[in-house]
Amino acid sequence: MAAARTPTTRIPIQTTATHSALTRCIQPVEAEKFLDEYWERRPLLVPRDEEGLFDDLLSISEVEGSVTSGGLRYPAFRIVKEGEKLGFSEYMEDVSWSPAPFSGTARVERVAGAFDDGATIVLQALHIHHPPLARFCRSLEQELGHPAQANAYYTPPAAQGFRVHHDTHDVFCLQVAGEKRWLVYPPLLELPLREQKYAEEMGEPGEIVLDVTMRAGDMLYLPRGWLHQAMTSETRSLHMTVGIAVYTWLDAFSAALDEAAGEEVQLRRAVPVDGVSPEGLLELLGARLSPDEVADRMRRRFVRTRRPLREDLFDQLLALRELDLETSLVRRETVASELVVDDEAARLTYEGRDLRFPARIATELEFMAAADGPFRLADLPGRLDDEGRLVLGRRLVREGFLRISLE
Repeated sequence: MAAARTPTTRIPIQTTATHSALTRCIQPVEAEKFLDEYWERRPLLVPRDEEGLFDDLLSISEVEGSVTSGGLRYPAFRIVKEGEKLGFSEYMEDVSWSPAPFSGTARVERVAGAFDDGATIVLQALHIHHPPLARFCRSLEQELGHPAQANAYYTPPAAQGFRVHHDTHDVFCLQVAGEKRWLVYPPLLELPLREQKYAEEMGEPGEIVLDVTMRAGDMLYLPRGWLHQAMTSETRSLHMTVGIAVYTWLDAFSAALDEAAGEEVQLRRAVPVDGVSPEGLLELLGARLSPDEVADRMRRRFVRTRRPLREDLFDQLLALRELDLETSLVRRETVASELVVDDEAARLTYEGRDLRFPARIATELEFMAAADGPFRLADLPGRLDDEGRLVLGRRLVREGFLRISLE
């Protein structure tokens, strides 16, 4: 039998993002209606035809500027034409430098030439290196509870980047500029897993269920598995796809098994040739699949894998020198985190960090974790003296959980 677990209190920390990315994607459709009727079920088209609506996230001038700067490197970008990836040697080079070359660097004239010849420029993982989309994705994933990612597709007139295919993540397609015609077909494989990419062997697309020309400001939501293809008209097109890499029930079962493997010897016994499982084995696993435990594991994985967003890092480090008990602090809006308290310690988990504190300051930590507006270290409840409050405040600002209000 597994040893008894130490009682813990898990406090999922609510985020304080002030702008809803989900609302921005789907409005005027309400979030509740979207989740009940469209999420993982069927496409949603929101036509707006509003030029400049998404320019604050990414614009054509930014895409072209990133290419012509000469600093764009693989895998931050790639080039495709009708679904075929062009050979890297056709548009990349290694720039000589000491002690090591800059590998996979864009050859500007060749990238522009490929675009002029009908190829699509794909900017990848913008949620990692483009702050406006990083913030947008963080807001969206905080609302949906699943990781978000962003790519952009810059396509010349009368061209197609990808042949018919399905995505293995749900996507919000945001048309930034120009026009793009989308053809959408029913799924051949409902809700495919990450490794279940579309292949011709799955069959031919069925009847078109959506044939639409998207214009600037329009949004199209596609659940994973819905076949689609897109092509431009006589205008160049820039659109972004914000993908949601959902945590599935398969992930939940795998996480429960991984956890049980280290604690339950029954799972480590050999399977007999007749395949009959020991009595109580399924119940043993079922006990680890309660709603609370499933939600806890999902939340822990989510908060541990978020990347920090710290555009104000240097300003914060400078302001930290003047921190005192009256300084206005706020919990950082983009941090998704969890506070776990037991008899021995309080552990604050976020962005790959596990910050451990003595259990005796749990009250102070719980106050800061629950704060949904500005506060001062002087406001903290608990038993810490003034110097202890300053030490705690400095650490949490430096570690990015809190930020000093500079307004």
